Amino acid sequence: MKKLFKITAVIMALALVACCFSSCGEKKSGKIVFGTNAEFPPFEFITSKGIIGEFDGVDIAIAKQIAESNGKEAEIQNIEFDSLIVALNNGQLDAVIAGMTITEERAKSVDFSIPYYTATQVMIVKEGSDIKAAADMKGKTIAVVQGYTGETCVKKLGFEYETFKKGTECILELVNGKCDVVVIDSATAEKYVSDNEGLVIVKDESEFKNEEYGIAVAKGNTELLDQINAVLEEMLASGKIADLSAQYIDSL
Repeated sequence: MKKLFKITAVIMALALVACCFSSCGEKKSGKIVFGTNAEFPPFEFITSKGIIGEFDGVDIAIAKQIAESNGKEAEIQNIEFDSLIVALNNGQLDAVIAGMTITEERAKSVDFSIPYYTATQVMIVKEGSDIKAAADMKGKTIAVVQGYTGETCVKKLGFEYETFKKGTECILELVNGKCDVVVIDSATAEKYVSDNEGLVIVKDESEFKNEEYGIAVAKGNTELLDQINAVLEEMLASGKIADLSAQYIDSL
């Protein structure tokens, strides 16, 4: 009787393993799990009627197209920006699409797709501010989003700054007079300025150079990277990404 029980247990265990490698594996292979930080309009944000669940934006539309073009479904996980690469390398995500600037430092930890969008950093200030260039931020109270390129730029300038988890938190500090300037990506800055009367954008092209966004995958995941690049190349060639950018920016 004990022997029969053991044999039955072994069979059940083997069946369970087979399930994991068949049905469970098929479920995983049928999705691409993208990590994002949905606090970065117009690239990713939360809305009542998103195109993937509650998520919408340029990046979300691109993620959906990448998945569908490869016969899969896109799943979005909303994570704090500075935790995205950690989550990717821990296997929680298949890819990161979050308006992430391609940098040498990040490329040490992940592999990036071809660039799909070019942006720059700008300063958001109140109307009448004496900040007219990046150098004018010296001695001012500067707010940036933790992990964003704006933080990197301000750090390189050698200025002190305060970090926040969300762009909306930075803007709230500015509106309430608790900081003098917010440094953030240009397209997102347009959204915040359009939503908050009395705020303006200040550019300094001599200090803030163009940067390129890319989609990150784990080091060595060439199969997924090739799939992503093929779709990006097609969307760039057809003008689809340019159209999406214009569509979402115009709707701000």
